[in-house]
Amino acid sequence: MKKNYLRGGCKDVFHAFLIENAKFSGEYDFPVIKGCNEIPRNIITFSKALKERRNFHQWVCFYEDDFNFERLWNSPNRYLEVLKKFDGVILPDFSVYYDFPIALQIWNIYRSRAIGCWLESNGIKVIPNLRFGDHQTFDCCCDGISRHGVICIGTLGCIKDKHYRSIFEDGLEYIVNKLKPNTLLLYGSNPSNIEKLKKTGTNVIVFKPDYSFFKKEVE
Repeated sequence: MKKNYLRGGCKDVFHAFLIENAKFSGEYDFPVIKGCNEIPRNIITFSKALKERRNFHQWVCFYEDDFNFERLWNSPNRYLEVLKKFDGVILPDFSVYYDFPIALQIWNIYRSRAIGCWLESNGIKVIPNLRFGDHQTFDCCCDGISRHGVICIGTLGCIKDKHYRSIFEDGLEYIVNKLKPNTLLLYGSNPSNIEKLKKTGTNVIVFKPDYSFFKKEVE
C-alpha cells in the first residue's frame, strides 16, 4: 500500500515529496535505490559542479564537508537543473560518525537515500554512496541497495587513525560480502584491505581526491 506522507493543507517540512514514488526496504524503511551499471570516468564535487560551465561529462559527488551540500537537502529543487547537466550523481555523503547517536546516523543515511530516490524519479542516473558508522549501521546501510551493482564509498578521514581504520575496514568488508557489488568505487586513499576486497571478484576502482577545495577553505 502506498504510504501517505503528503497531507493536504500541511507544509512539507519533512520533504516527503522526495519519497512520493518510493519503494521501501529494511527495518527503517529506507527508500530503494535502483542505481545503474555505469562507471564514472571523472568525478567532481558538488561545490565545484555548481561553478562548472563547460565540462559536464562528470559525475557529481559529495565527498566534502557537510555544510557545503546541506543546501541540497534544504532546497533540492533549486539544484535539480544543474545536476541534470552532468552524467550522473553519486548520492550525498552525509556524515555518519560512529560516535553519533544512532538516531542521527540513521537519519543521515535516510536523507541520502531520499535524495537519491527523488533524483532517479527525475531521470538522473545515480550510484549509491554507502556511509556507515560503527557495527550498528553496517547492516542497515545496505538496505534498499541492489546486489551485484555499482556502489561508491568515501575513505576520507576514515583510515588515518588506527582505531577508526579498523572499524571502517570491517564495514567495508561487510558491505562487499553482503551486496557483492560488481564494481566498488573508492574515493580517497586506499584502505589496507583493498587486495582482500579484490579477491572477492569485485572490480575496485580508486579515485584520488581533489583537495583544492579544502585548501581554498583554509586560506
